[in-house]
Amino acid sequence: MKIYHHPLSGHAHRAVLFASLLGVAHELVEVDLAAGAHKQPEFLKLNPFGQVPVLVDGDVVITDSNAILVYLARKSGRTDWLPDDAQSEAAVQRWLSVAAGELAYGPAAARLITVFGAGFDAEEVIARSHRLLGLLDARLAESAWLAGASPTIADVALYSYVARAPEGNVDLSAYPAVIDFLGRVEALPGFVPFARTPIGLAA
Repeated sequence: MKIYHHPLSGHAHRAVLFASLLGVAHELVEVDLAAGAHKQPEFLKLNPFGQVPVLVDGDVVITDSNAILVYLARKSGRTDWLPDDAQSEAAVQRWLSVAAGELAYGPAAARLITVFGAGFDAEEVIARSHRLLGLLDARLAESAWLAGASPTIADVALYSYVARAPEGNVDLSAYPAVIDFLGRVEALPGFVPFARTPIGLAA
């Protein structure tokens, strides 16, 4: 199994993190985003969208970080990480949608400005980040984990960009339940850290 990734991509980190939490043997293949390797024909055969991560498992190619989480959980038979009853699975899916929506257009976008020079409106995405963090903090004040009594792929999907939100000038200090949540994820057996970038509030 190979995971094509970039060490500064939060989307890639969630795939790498989950494979490690599961103890799934995998080879990391770094894609040089700065050199445009993700836009070259060879990589576009794997993912026409030109994005990391990509998981290659024999003849199976999975693109999209959340899809990779689902694939790894199901292939490993880990219903603790992705429950198979309707209500619990829907609870996980809700947070995967947040990861693809509010998280991507909030903390992830704010960090893209400082780390990769993306042309987003900083004031807008930082405000969006704080709205999301307020909702997360309220949820995590009630429950240790987002989608149930134990960690699921929902928590993996949210971790990376929330943990590095300060790099995008998003202050986490007003969200104690979120900070405690990050610590719980980091204490999980098999945890691998997301590369830090000394920029923004993290400088």
